[in-house]
Amino acid sequence: MTTPIILVYDKECPACDNYCQVVRIREDVGELILLDAREPSAVMDEITALGWDIDQGMVLKMGSQLYYGSDAIHALALISSRSGFFNRMNYWLFKSKFLSHIFYPVLRLLRNLLLKLLGKSKINNLHLSNNSHF
Repeated sequence: MTTPIILVYDKECPACDNYCQVVRIREDVGELILLDAREPSAVMDEITALGWDIDQGMVLKMGSQLYYGSDAIHALALISSRSGFFNRMNYWLFKSKFLSHIFYPVLRLLRNLLLKLLGKSKINNLHLSNNSHF
């Protein structure tokens, strides 16, 4: 029996949403469940309790293990399907922990710029003062 794998991300970010809708994991690994970080959930409570700012990175939960930011995209690449151009490219870009740590901050910066241009607010799961807008 395979374990559900949960990916927590900002559904209001068009780039994040497109990525999460297209990425596929191998069937033998489990079922990928997408969770909107803007909606309350037990996983978001876990993320907040760890002190992780969801505005700074997506979270991948596999069993009891949680991966944040560049570690999440790296782990996702390792369990991803290699079918289709996007999934092969995702695998080759993020299979390396080193490259994941380089590319992820760039993607996060682009996400933040996109959300600012769209007039979206931050999720601010840590309830930090003066941290509601990009």
